[in-house]
Amino acid sequence: MSGHSKWNNIKRKKEKTDGQRAKIFTKIGRELAVAVKEGGSADPAANSKLRDCIAKAKAANVPNDNIERIIRKAAGDGSTESYEALQYEGYGPCGVAVIVETLTDNRNRTAGEMRHYFDKYGGNLGQTGCVSFMFHQKGILAIEAEGLDEDKVMEDALEAGASDFLFDGDVFEITTEPDDFSAVRDDLEAKGYSFVSAELEMIPDVYTKIDDPEACQKMDKLLDMLEDNDDVQNVWHNWDRPDED
Repeated sequence: MSGHSKWNNIKRKKEKTDGQRAKIFTKIGRELAVAVKEGGSADPAANSKLRDCIAKAKAANVPNDNIERIIRKAAGDGSTESYEALQYEGYGPCGVAVIVETLTDNRNRTAGEMRHYFDKYGGNLGQTGCVSFMFHQKGILAIEAEGLDEDKVMEDALEAGASDFLFDGDVFEITTEPDDFSAVRDDLEAKGYSFVSAELEMIPDVYTKIDDPEACQKMDKLLDMLEDNDDVQNVWHNWDRPDED
């Protein structure tokens, strides 16, 4: 969900969430389960990765009952699911850089599917590191602007430790350094703010435009195929996507 306007991509993801809630819940559930196992604790207070995943789940409107059930299952001895985190990098049409983060229980299946998607839509899967140097990680918090005072939100965000603040008319977009993300989010949450999106994102340093309409369609289809894949958790890219298709 990176791009020229991060909020445009957030809206795109939200539209998909509204239409495919079960799939989104499944993906976030897998991420929660991995956070419990890797963090060694089902207590968010003692497991920062789990705390971040819970915030992401709440921003995606995953019900609290679902979150608690997933955490209990992952912490129980009866859970036999085991997922491996793998990152794929490559180029889409017209040289658009793409990073795909996955959690998979079958790396051969996932690798084959990733290669198929890139090949089918005019791109190519590359080696690890071939595009990630063009991105940097930032914490991104999006708050719906309706009913809120811009100056007050900006003051609260900067006091909490945010590194940047933008307003596009629809949302307040708050940027943090990765190490500050959890503290800034927790501080704003304690002040009563809720988030449309709350997660660490890979933000591109440069953007690529696509002028050919057919190539734009291929890039759209590539992103759709990647995001619809059950093993894919996040897709980051540097396409300077038009505001209107």
